[in-house]
Amino acid sequence: MTSVGRAQTVALSHRLIVRQLLTRGRALALAALGAVLVLISFAVGSADLDDPVADSVSLIDLVGFTLVVPIVALVFAAAALGDPREDGTLVYLWLRPMDRGPIVVGAWLAAITVALPLTLPSLVISAALLPGGSDLIIATALSATIGVVAYCALFVLLGLLVRNPVIWGVGYVLLWEGLIAQFGTVPARIAVRGYTRSILASVTDVDLDLGELSVGAGIVGAGIITVAALAVASARLNKMEID
Repeated sequence: MTSVGRAQTVALSHRLIVRQLLTRGRALALAALGAVLVLISFAVGSADLDDPVADSVSLIDLVGFTLVVPIVALVFAAAALGDPREDGTLVYLWLRPMDRGPIVVGAWLAAITVALPLTLPSLVISAALLPGGSDLIIATALSATIGVVAYCALFVLLGLLVRNPVIWGVGYVLLWEGLIAQFGTVPARIAVRGYTRSILASVTDVDLDLGELSVGAGIVGAGIITVAALAVASARLNKMEID
């Protein structure tokens, strides 16, 4: 397939999958999740805090990067190829012989297209309502963007590997990233949240007690997870038979 053909496949799959993902029910439910964070941030920002910056960073990390970002990315990314696989419509994405890698890239971009507008504004507004200053707003915006990109790749892969990927994904988010990854630097290095919180901690200069990396290292680490997940998803899709 030529480079033009690959680009066309990415664009086609992106367009078709965005239409499937963007339903009113999903959008409203996940927008409500972000709204909860905004309300919590408003309440906390109005309170008398002992350490305003550290408390603000901890809230964004705990709620924003443990729940809002991964859950929104999970719902859309797991469905990007998981739903078409289950209902048989995935076959229409390759009516002629083609490398299926660009389909995975298109699905990943589709998930980002839908997930990012439902996470980034609510997190940035939340950061602005907290007494963390401009550094918190910048750190939150950068971390949220990097997190959505990496989580979408990871959960597109999950949608191809298992049935009921949302259930498995929630287990991963709550148990591994929300609990186990807090017990040491090694688990944190193989969790997306380990890198988003590294960026958050580095930009705001707040110690989150897990040996945080620099901003550059956090971006590179999340990038490695993204590329690896997309590569494995492409290999998986190439081996699948769709009826």
